[in-house]
Amino acid sequence: MNDLEQHTDILSLIRVRMSGLSKGHKRIAEYILANYEKCAFLTAAKLGEVVGVSESTAVRFPAALGFSGYPEFQKALEDILQEKIHSFDRIDVLNSHMTTNMVVNNVMSMDARKIEHTLKSFDTASFDMAVEDIMAAESVYIIGARSCEPLAEFFGYYLRLVKKNVQVVKTGNTNELFEQMVYIGEGDVAIGISFPRYSMRTLKAMEFANNRKARVIAITDSVHSPMNMYSSCNLFARSDMASIVDSLVAPMSLINALIVSICLKNSEQVVENIEKINTFVDNFEYSGNDEINMLDENVVNELRKCMDNAAIDEEK
Repeated sequence: MNDLEQHTDILSLIRVRMSGLSKGHKRIAEYILANYEKCAFLTAAKLGEVVGVSESTAVRFPAALGFSGYPEFQKALEDILQEKIHSFDRIDVLNSHMTTNMVVNNVMSMDARKIEHTLKSFDTASFDMAVEDIMAAESVYIIGARSCEPLAEFFGYYLRLVKKNVQVVKTGNTNELFEQMVYIGEGDVAIGISFPRYSMRTLKAMEFANNRKARVIAITDSVHSPMNMYSSCNLFARSDMASIVDSLVAPMSLINALIVSICLKNSEQVVENIEKINTFVDNFEYSGNDEINMLDENVVNELRKCMDNAAIDEEK
């Protein structure tokens, strides 16, 4: 039985083979041991670039460990990452002996702690930069795959109250993804939202936007996220898995804060747009209206109040 068959953990396999590796391969091995979360998403060319070796050296590295090629090696790294993500020892929600109240209290308490932890490490400068970038952008592209897709849709829905050119990019098909972003360029902003398990399609969309000279904002979980590789501004929100469900409460709260900040800075435009929608709803005889109150008048009043307060501050 060879080393590859004996060591199901690729990290332990790398440690065992380290002494017999060439100088270039040792540099790759050391980088992977310290950054395996990122390496699971790196192509051979990108891995060689970040480590400082040639692409061919990176391509040959898996063979030195006993893998048939780079795809098999990358899959082994992804398996390690998914195993870490799927560890359910944080909360035993699947325990059949837990009562409904126990489950609700545990899950909601954990969600509340995610927001608290996000606040403790909150980077105000990065948040302000993201707000300014979005406000100044000619077009905004929002990318979120799998469980992050509802976050992207929510963000896009409210951002359209402020900006004309907002597109929530559909990520179901890789070709369609790039087709939707074909016009992105300098002056535009791409917002990539991804949490473990990280989306390769979101990462590729962010790389594409970066290559086209657009500003790229990452909304992700930590400095170790591969989403940071192509972003010029990083916003972090805590997200862990409680049993089988990804906790995305803190990311949603962060997006809410972005929306409110952007709306307050564009309050006149928001009021104008809301009034246009109200007028349309009042004048258009739509018998199928399925909402009790399409737009709360209090929203308009609050924004007007903010505008009045801002005007008073300027006079002072």
